[in-house]
Amino acid sequence: PRKYRLGMLDERIVPVGSKARKSKNPIGCLADRCKTGVPINMVWWNRVTENNLQTPNPSASEFIPKGGSTSRLSNVSQSSMSAFSQALFSHPSMGSPATAGLAPGMSLSAGSSPLHSPKITPHTSPAPRRRSHTPNPANYMVPTSASASVANAVSQPPSTGQVIQKETVGGTTYFYTDTTPAPLTGMVFPNYHIYHPAAPHVAYMQPKANAPSFFMADELRQELINRHLITMAQIDQADVPAVPAEVDSYHSLFPLEPLPPPNRIQKTSNFGYITSCYKAVNSKDDLPYCLRRIHGFRLVNTKCMVLVDMWKKIQHSNIVTLREVFTTKAFGEHSLVFAYDFHAGGETMMSRHFNDPSADAYFTKRKWGQHDGPLPRQHAGLLPESLIWAYIVQLSSALRTIHTAGLACRVMDPTKILVTGKTRLRVNCVGVFDVLTFDNSQNNPLALMAQFQQADLISLGKVVLALACNSLSGIQRENLQKAMELVTINYSSDLKNLILYLLTDQNRLRSVNDIMPMIGARFYTQLDAAQMRNDVIEEDLAKEVQNGRLFRLLAKLGTINERPEFQKDPTWSETGDRYLLKLFRDHLFHQVTEAGTPWIDLSHIISCLNKLDAGVPEKISLISRDEKSVLVVTYSDLKRCFENTFQELIAAANGQL
Repeated sequence: PRKYRLGMLDERIVPVGSKARKSKNPIGCLADRCKTGVPINMVWWNRVTENNLQTPNPSASEFIPKGGSTSRLSNVSQSSMSAFSQALFSHPSMGSPATAGLAPGMSLSAGSSPLHSPKITPHTSPAPRRRSHTPNPANYMVPTSASASVANAVSQPPSTGQVIQKETVGGTTYFYTDTTPAPLTGMVFPNYHIYHPAAPHVAYMQPKANAPSFFMADELRQELINRHLITMAQIDQADVPAVPAEVDSYHSLFPLEPLPPPNRIQKTSNFGYITSCYKAVNSKDDLPYCLRRIHGFRLVNTKCMVLVDMWKKIQHSNIVTLREVFTTKAFGEHSLVFAYDFHAGGETMMSRHFNDPSADAYFTKRKWGQHDGPLPRQHAGLLPESLIWAYIVQLSSALRTIHTAGLACRVMDPTKILVTGKTRLRVNCVGVFDVLTFDNSQNNPLALMAQFQQADLISLGKVVLALACNSLSGIQRENLQKAMELVTINYSSDLKNLILYLLTDQNRLRSVNDIMPMIGARFYTQLDAAQMRNDVIEEDLAKEVQNGRLFRLLAKLGTINERPEFQKDPTWSETGDRYLLKLFRDHLFHQVTEAGTPWIDLSHIISCLNKLDAGVPEKISLISRDEKSVLVVTYSDLKRCFENTFQELIAAANGQL
């Protein structure tokens, strides 16, 4: 449809991009357009003056929505475990290294131009405004073809079934199509917030018998509190002088693992350098990040930043995103720092599953060929097969995304796989090897990626075998036969075949997609479990969704009641509208029974606050403390008194009184 714009001074409508034309009857021009059936589907409007007609400018400030959409980031803590050494995950070289072409990488989605928006209304205009009204829930239950005419509607041909609305925002007039359906007759909804019971599909999941019915589950609450606690943790700079107060644009460093001794000479078995990990806050966006420091490393060539830029574009639910890489001397020596998202409360797979010395008893104490006892079963210390498949789905999904982007993981190691919550995995420290082992003599930095991707599959097979044996000893070459016997007896043939496929040297280039048929329908099992978990969390969120609104009401009410003095008037809180609010506070919290004992009912408090917030016409009796006065008012009257009084306090706080 053709787009039109409205001149604010002469009220003319002209097609966008056409030259200005004078009209003796500008108001009639609009009517003529409507009568002739010319569509007035207007998205963006420019101010048109008598002498200067401008075309829409997408770069103008009025066309740019205010406020950024920076995603909240969090960062990762991990422990470097020497028990799972790099030598254990040696990458066998292939016969002829193949050159891997760079596949199209993933990119963070950017906002589209407002000129390409399919529908722009004053609700989504460049100058958004707060709306006090709440959408009618009946609007979402009516066919979209229904429409209702409202005030200030512009005529529209009846064949379209739509209504043209006109609204002026910030000096600019907007015309938009109103597609809001009219509510059906006979439908009645509560005029204030009422708490609903749990959804049937969640109620029949058989939750714990002692689970709270009106608040989120204690387990989820405790997990969130622990994450918040770790995110806000700080150190005393005087007690830990080795940690600098600021590194580049990061401050408030907090060690996430024990710091290496200052005179340490040996290097870690993972990266070949001494490393340390910190939580820090970026001063640019005030968000927490995880800083992985490589001690004593001097970056001599910046060509490797091509690979870093490729890693920064990867966004995946099972990969800890790399944000930036920089060099610093804030620690007293040359150091290379990798900044990742911070995921509070994460622990490595090593500490979660391979930190029990007794788990290696089957491989260390029992000699091969001596059947002096039964093999360990799943109920006797081995992990459930469903958990192993859940890990396989997540790790293979991460590898698939990395390999599709033309990169290689190279850190598929239990010390570099983070576990958050119960079963959520994230591959950490991606991109570190690409920088540390970058070869300046290579013309193509992606030349060896195909070989590294094959090594990723071998590393994945060793991780799965270690999980199936619940021991790192099972992936040692001398214990491989015994480990596969353990897998054959206790797990399905699909899991055994997957491990053999990943660990067996093939004469062709393999792909992570090759193991998808082995996963089979178990992928749907994991998808179903994730969606059921999402339903439970949404139900817990629904229990708490009104808490912020109720807290704001109580906070405002607390600033009004019992105020000792306002504008040098000591009786301010006891007179006028404030007296009604005082009696309402007593009605909320200070009720007593016929015997004079306190009457405490949480549902009464919540119901009254919801009615006050909505301003319902229901009447309420407020009795003075001496029981000599009884005032009958409606909640709408109380809301008016409440809003006027609080606005008076705000005006005084801002110096407007």
